[in-house]
Amino acid sequence: MSLSFQYTRHDKVYEWHLNVYHAAALLVLCFSLSLAVVYSINQIFDKEEPTFNPVSQSRAELSKQKEKLQSLQSRTETELAALKLKLAELQSYALRMNALGERLAENASLQVDEFNFHEQPATGGPANPDEGFLEKIVVEHDLLKQMSELLDYYNSQEEQLSLLESVILNHHISEQVYISGRPIESGWLSSYYGMRKDPFNGLPALHKGIDFAGKEGNAVIATGAGVVTWADERYGYGRLVEIDHGQGLKTRYGHNKELLVSVGDVVSKGEEIAVMGSTGRSTGPHVHYEILKNGKQIDPLKYVYRRAK
Repeated sequence: MSLSFQYTRHDKVYEWHLNVYHAAALLVLCFSLSLAVVYSINQIFDKEEPTFNPVSQSRAELSKQKEKLQSLQSRTETELAALKLKLAELQSYALRMNALGERLAENASLQVDEFNFHEQPATGGPANPDEGFLEKIVVEHDLLKQMSELLDYYNSQEEQLSLLESVILNHHISEQVYISGRPIESGWLSSYYGMRKDPFNGLPALHKGIDFAGKEGNAVIATGAGVVTWADERYGYGRLVEIDHGQGLKTRYGHNKELLVSVGDVVSKGEEIAVMGSTGRSTGPHVHYEILKNGKQIDPLKYVYRRAK
């Protein structure tokens, strides 16, 4: 069995002969193509547009912004806590400086009204037109206001202490600030400045001063006149005395058994300031003697053998 197709054009006859199998295959192909076309058309016309939900998108954006705000709030609270702690430390330091200034003024026999550290110094001058506006912005926050007031207080103290220093130097210790000699009346030099074997662990360590050994109870004396800036326990030093001699020079006397001076005292060259002992990190009675220049320890030996004025 077969199928025949005949086509005539311009007196010419075209014929195709298909057997039953070819005809079935052709029908199946046509049917498949028809189904594919119909499915594609349905997909095109039945496809739904994506729905736009502004509420959902707004909630997602709001959630992101909320997380950012919470993170910022947490960091700000931490930084404010640290700032408040630092402000408290500065206020405590201001009180100590105030006490030191009053003690110095008292020892210098100055008029109470001349150096009153509880009051602002008398100052004046024309106002800047922009100052009021800027000040209003700055003091809006209570913490910034406290910092502004504390800064003004520091500026005031700095001016008064500077004036007081010049008065003291001119009246009392200008001829004695020259550092020279040993910090003891009797004893011997037991350890030099520089690298040495640590007496506690045996490892190499930098020794930032020189040691003078002697008998417990011997006198420890100031090697130059100055103002006592430390008279208390200090880690490693035991009971320590520190004296500021001006011009960036300070001396330290450590491991004392007893302290005979207080912060703010004006001491003379050769004055007894402590009693030799072995407090702190010490292996026996001695004085750990340091000289600092602009805050850094230097070798005191050249000052020990310096010729006195």
